[in-house]
Amino acid sequence: MREFSEQELVRREKAKNIKELGIDPFGERFNRDSFAIDIKNKFKDIPHDEFESRNDLVTVAGRIMFIRKMGKASFFTIKDKTDSIQIYISINDVGEETYNLFKTADLGDIVGVNGKVMKTKTGEITIKCLQYTHLVKALKPLPEKFHGLTDIEERYRRRYVDLIMNEESMRVATTRPKIIRCIQNFMDNQGFCEVETPILTSLLTGASARPFVTHHNTQDIDMYLRIALELPLKRLLVGGMEAVYEIGRTFRNEGMDPKHNPEFTLMEAYLAYSDLEGMMDLTEKMYTTIAREVIGKMTYNWCGNEINLEGPWKRISMVDAIKEQTGIDFKKEMTVDGALKLASEHNIEVQEHEHTVGHVINLFFEKYVEETLIQPTFLFGHPVEISPLTKKNKEDGRFVDRFELFIGGKEFANAYTELNDPDDQLERFEEQLKEKDLGNEEANDIDMDFIEALEYGMPPAGGIGYGIDRLCMLFLEQESIRDVLLFPTMKERKKED
Repeated sequence: MREFSEQELVRREKAKNIKELGIDPFGERFNRDSFAIDIKNKFKDIPHDEFESRNDLVTVAGRIMFIRKMGKASFFTIKDKTDSIQIYISINDVGEETYNLFKTADLGDIVGVNGKVMKTKTGEITIKCLQYTHLVKALKPLPEKFHGLTDIEERYRRRYVDLIMNEESMRVATTRPKIIRCIQNFMDNQGFCEVETPILTSLLTGASARPFVTHHNTQDIDMYLRIALELPLKRLLVGGMEAVYEIGRTFRNEGMDPKHNPEFTLMEAYLAYSDLEGMMDLTEKMYTTIAREVIGKMTYNWCGNEINLEGPWKRISMVDAIKEQTGIDFKKEMTVDGALKLASEHNIEVQEHEHTVGHVINLFFEKYVEETLIQPTFLFGHPVEISPLTKKNKEDGRFVDRFELFIGGKEFANAYTELNDPDDQLERFEEQLKEKDLGNEEANDIDMDFIEALEYGMPPAGGIGYGIDRLCMLFLEQESIRDVLLFPTMKERKKED
């Protein structure tokens, strides 16, 4: 049996009374012709005195956020998706019956108003109500006006209330899709074709990550929710599409923290006849386009750092970046034992499946370099052992043609000059399988269909993956991924005894 608070009981009684008046307490279609922000912008420069001779009628609808009842006349404020606007309502304009209906209104109720635009003596654009329509009775009270939802966890769990009470949350929610639309327009203008690829897959491929496992009953086989978009998109390059990208949900069965959510949005793009340099140019241009066209500035305050997106961005190899921080030169030829000795001397723990020079180099980078890359930096030249899908560098086969974009000490993109040699690719897959046998739960499976696709010939290509949520965090200056996701993954509520 549900229990209601005293306020909830009063509101339910009001809903019952409204129904007895022949009015549906939960409303019906209402035709509005104006939004709050448009009204404010249109009439803001008109002097107060001129409104006496004007008859500008508008019809608006929204949620009541403030009420000041004053006997036979009152003021209230409604909020629609664009902004809030003040309403003046008088018994002389709407009649006693309607005014009495209004007096039963509570904060959170949704109403419609038809009226004349005016301006108060203090200069506030206001609608003089001529027709008042009850639309929806809110059965629960809104949080206290000035504080909203102060419990951060509750903000995420009850995003609908957070959006009502928090203007910043609404700004983030409405700007994120503009950022994504800008990306789509940018990519389309660069000659790319947006496509869709399967979310369910029978093989674990395309990235190093633990998957979510599900079961397909008809085929009686286990399947994975995709951890990356890569291999299907590369198949399309083989097919001749040449420039493709996808923005889609991706799933990794890993921990949650301010920068990670198990379900996230990834964009991957592949361009035939391009390479690493092409992906760097594409990325820098895309970021500056978003900054200019959506946000309107080049400098961002993010996670305690001032980030300047003005180019050109720094480009440095992983081994050179490590040398800058530690003095160790991994460009020199080195044995596994020598690398492990250096790791031990620098308090770096190495797992059994990481007993290669390349893995040790990566561990050095993660400990000593990653968090120092504050301004946009393209870090290239990764060890071949940690890059199973990437073409080896022509000058030094220990490294691959790959870069990661770092901003604020965090990875924002991962790019490659794509591996298109089927024999080399199969060899990399086989090495991954050995790592899996040694206990690496993030190692890839062997995708023989992809090997066959490469045997038909994939053109030389550049490819890149972008974390869209983290990109939005930067542009919206939010420090937690949960603030740019409308419905982040949450721990289950603790059950009360």
